[in-house]
Amino acid sequence: MRQSRLLWLLDRLEREPRADAVIDRARKGVRALPLGDGRGLLHGRWLGHPVHPLMVQVPIGSWLSAAVLDLYPGRSREAGLLVGVGLASAAPAALAGWGDWAELHRQQQRVGLVHALANSTAVGLYAASLTCRVKGRHAAGRACGFLGLTAVALGGMLGGHLAYRQASGTNHAEEVPHVVTQGWHRIGAVADFPVDRPVRRSVDDVPVLVVRETGGAFHALAERCSHLAGPLSEGTVSDGCVQCPWHGSVFRLSDGWNVRGPATAPQPAFDTRIADGHVEIRLRQQDRDRRAPDEVEAGQRRTETGAHGHDS
Repeated sequence: MRQSRLLWLLDRLEREPRADAVIDRARKGVRALPLGDGRGLLHGRWLGHPVHPLMVQVPIGSWLSAAVLDLYPGRSREAGLLVGVGLASAAPAALAGWGDWAELHRQQQRVGLVHALANSTAVGLYAASLTCRVKGRHAAGRACGFLGLTAVALGGMLGGHLAYRQASGTNHAEEVPHVVTQGWHRIGAVADFPVDRPVRRSVDDVPVLVVRETGGAFHALAERCSHLAGPLSEGTVSDGCVQCPWHGSVFRLSDGWNVRGPATAPQPAFDTRIADGHVEIRLRQQDRDRRAPDEVEAGQRRTETGAHGHDS
């Protein structure tokens, strides 16, 4: 089967460099905004995943509902109210989206820029729609509204491509608990780990970050940053934390907690121990929780069988 025309256009958009100069300027501008602690709030660190997809439900839902009302005579006033609600809620949603966009890979930023342009077009059309409705030009208001909904649909399609095809905003460390096998894994001699320097090791083909503290304690985290899989072993270690070299996310070495974004998910952490002069690590999670449902069920059957045999 041939590749669809739409996917071909999207793939080409990812590789198109002509807007890169605009992207660089916009990225610097977004990063320079004096948001303070609000930046982490907009990233969604408090929620555990990006907050932008949640916030866009309000303008999209309002505008879609307005379009439904516009199909019925005499409901222009209610539709206009919904258009206004969508416009009011679009600004904070856009701000959250721009904040996430500034911390993406270049290919993602290219698609994200067109996504933002489509949504900006929709905002302009809905602003025109509301203006026409206020002036009593209801037919023109409905026409602008339907055009705005078309732009919203285009922006939503591009947003879906960003999220599901390009994996922006997803947890890039989620698979670690499903790949690392149970039990302790030996990763090297104690002497192989310099003090306060990140070292990269591998367990079941999963990269692991290992840091030896001055007092001799060892910490181990999944090495690929949960934000966009940046190499934490190339980051800096300070005050019991490691900072990703790509986008600056900070994780606590003791438990992998994401102290600062743009990462919204913590890093999987490992227990550590010293055995025969070697460092061993084990994924910090209950083994029972990590087994597949059929394995848990089989274990329960074995337990019940053993209990019956003992009773008899």
